[in-house]
Amino acid sequence: MAARGRRRSPSSPCLGGIAITTPAPAPFEPPGASSSAEIARLAAAAGLQRVHILAWRDLADVEAGGSELHAAEVARRWAAAGLEVTMRTSYAQGSPPTGARDGYRVIRRRGRYMIFPAAVVAELRGLHGPRDGLVEIWNGVPFLTPLWARGPRICLIHHVHRDMWRLVLEERLARLGEMLELRILPPIYRRTPIVTLSESSRRELIEQMHFRPELVRVVPPGIDPRFSPGGEKSRTPLVVSVGRLMPSKGFDALIRIAAEVRDSVPELELVIVGDGYERDRLEQLVSDLDATGWVHLVGRLSDDELLALYRRAWVVASASIAEGWGMTLTEAAACGTPAVATRIAGHLDSVSEDESGLLADSDREFVAKLRAVLTDHDLRVRLSEGARKHADRYTWDATALGVFTPLAEDAIRRRARRRGRGR
Repeated sequence: MAARGRRRSPSSPCLGGIAITTPAPAPFEPPGASSSAEIARLAAAAGLQRVHILAWRDLADVEAGGSELHAAEVARRWAAAGLEVTMRTSYAQGSPPTGARDGYRVIRRRGRYMIFPAAVVAELRGLHGPRDGLVEIWNGVPFLTPLWARGPRICLIHHVHRDMWRLVLEERLARLGEMLELRILPPIYRRTPIVTLSESSRRELIEQMHFRPELVRVVPPGIDPRFSPGGEKSRTPLVVSVGRLMPSKGFDALIRIAAEVRDSVPELELVIVGDGYERDRLEQLVSDLDATGWVHLVGRLSDDELLALYRRAWVVASASIAEGWGMTLTEAAACGTPAVATRIAGHLDSVSEDESGLLADSDREFVAKLRAVLTDHDLRVRLSEGARKHADRYTWDATALGVFTPLAEDAIRRRARRRGRGR
């Protein structure tokens, strides 16, 4: 899409009457028209009817999180706009190998590691059916689509995994993971349109992975309309944190922080929502701190239960070390609950600092800011009002259109180049 103030070149391809050039993408703005109608219009202009999505996991997976929710919300809206969408993921325990969800097809085959070569082979052999466009979700390990995929494509990267490698792998393998992510693999994607969730993540992708700035576009995730204010707040200070129980989410740090804050806020209660392989270690930490009476690991909750918990909470907290976006923070914000979170890429955008929440550079600062929000009623009221206003900006309809647009633009560019070569 052309940048403001840039003249249209006579040779520029055109998408629905809009010239396509290659300056840095303009900031994301929610659409004014119906996103479904706009997606359908762009699809017709670009010749995109059948779109395949390659993802590590499906929303049905027991470890599904924000990335899987994002893919499902986008795919659902593309299908509603009339596109034939196929999502290929790894096997999900308890779910059939093939099925349908919200109008799009899901193929779940192979395990956590074999999904990558298996999906590539299936696409090369046409086992998923014909496609007009391809979306790759790079979640730590890529599908290497630039090396084998023809036709329009984009790559969705939520965030840089740099520090996460050392939390989940031994030292030697962690160094290999970092080298692959930061040095070896990015040049393969030098001509690929990249979509990420936040301006802070975009900066990291450009500075650390050296992607071309003009090809990295920001499209924030949305918030389901069901997340809204309602009911009454807890009578005592309630802190809620939501996410997969894995090292990068920093739940161990958050538990220790809450224990220190509780010295001056003795009624503080911490509820952690989610499951994962860190559960046993976190339960042991809670026991060691003699915190079983006020720290609760409640596992996965239903949508209604999570909504009620967001509404009752005084604060939603995240001590994560890496996020493309803080989706749970904006969901809680829509319910009028402010955030206290680590100052990392993703949080810098999902939290409007000193408007919808507070950000901390260290555990010590986190303690001070969490204590401040829990003990200062006026501050909490002001941040609550700011949180609702901040959350109003984000809708899944806008996200679905924002992610589809660069795919359509890539299709138009490729068509223009083919016409140019045929002259």
